Amino acid sequence: MPHPTQVQAEQFGAHNYHPLEVVVHRAEGSWVYDTEGKGYLDLLSAYSALNFGHRHPNLIAAAKAQLELVTLTSRAFHNDQLGPFLAELTDFVGLDLALPMNTGAEAVETAIKAARAWGYRIKAVPADQAVIVVCDGNFHGRTTTIVSFSDDPTARDDFGPFTPGFVSVPFGDVAALRVALAQPNAVGFLVEPVQGEAGIVVPPVGYLKAARQLCDEHNVLLIADEIQSGLGRTGRTFACEHEGVVPDAYLLGKALGGGIYPVSAVVARREVLGVFRPGEHGSTFGGNPLGAAIGREVIRMLRTGEYQQRSAELGEHLLARLRAEAPETVREVRGIGLWAGIEMYPEAGPARQRCEALLLEGVLAKDTHSTTIRLAPPLIIELSELDWAIDRVLKVLA
Repeated sequence: MPHPTQVQAEQFGAHNYHPLEVVVHRAEGSWVYDTEGKGYLDLLSAYSALNFGHRHPNLIAAAKAQLELVTLTSRAFHNDQLGPFLAELTDFVGLDLALPMNTGAEAVETAIKAARAWGYRIKAVPADQAVIVVCDGNFHGRTTTIVSFSDDPTARDDFGPFTPGFVSVPFGDVAALRVALAQPNAVGFLVEPVQGEAGIVVPPVGYLKAARQLCDEHNVLLIADEIQSGLGRTGRTFACEHEGVVPDAYLLGKALGGGIYPVSAVVARREVLGVFRPGEHGSTFGGNPLGAAIGREVIRMLRTGEYQQRSAELGEHLLARLRAEAPETVREVRGIGLWAGIEMYPEAGPARQRCEALLLEGVLAKDTHSTTIRLAPPLIIELSELDWAIDRVLKVLA
């Protein structure tokens, strides 16, 4: 029997999601518990928003302390958390300016506006002719502008007319990227260093480095969407670091809010974010003191390097076991850090069925594009817990 809250959600909520049949009541660390008290090991981590697990005590303490003081002022006034947050974030990332927002999609929209304004005001592209290059298979959010450059029919169908100004090239194809960036009106290359929603697709070695060189050659901004891949997920603070690449702008979100509160940001060179003038862009909640206080604690935790190291070491173990022990139903295991995409052969049946079977085994995971199961355990997961989960993943794959 469905839980009453499921019935209410179906009756009174728009059907824009198709959740698995579990109702989470509480959570701690790597585990969640349903309304009947059954535990599940969380291998989704809210699409990397829960890199530090559920209710990490440091993050809960930071949130509680700020809740006792002030939570929202809007940007009409200063608050005493925003300045330190921006200073600490830009120092941690190694770039000049940051613009805080709330959701990942807002960060992407902010970057699109900044790149276009930079193109007109700095590069001198003719008015309304700016082009931003993106990649096939991308996922950057679900706003009308963002789905304009998606190639996923689920994201696009019946939502047009679409926003112009985008050109898509195959992910990982340097030759195609070279042609696209050579057009004189190109202002930005917006790319996920690892494509998450596409099924944890890692580009060929050297791709990001080549993208950096081509952007420099053609005076185009390299904009790295690290909303899912950043903040420790791939075994480094940023996925771009695997190739020693520094983009002109990072897009951050999800884990930046510690799994407690939506916090996102564009962090960029001064020339990029410096194009904005008062009143041209903003958000009532963006940069609020509660989000800033939580974001400051996230930065402090990441500075230790502990989470990046855990991701690298546990991820190596995860991928090694999956690749060595996967049954014949599995076509490919992709991944980097503590992030894996298990692509099954189509004849093995929908990946959702395997996720439903995992649910019965006490493991939470989610399918994508019908044939792929994606795994993104919290970076705090213990090795024994990870092996327990892998055993069950291999069982349902068989």
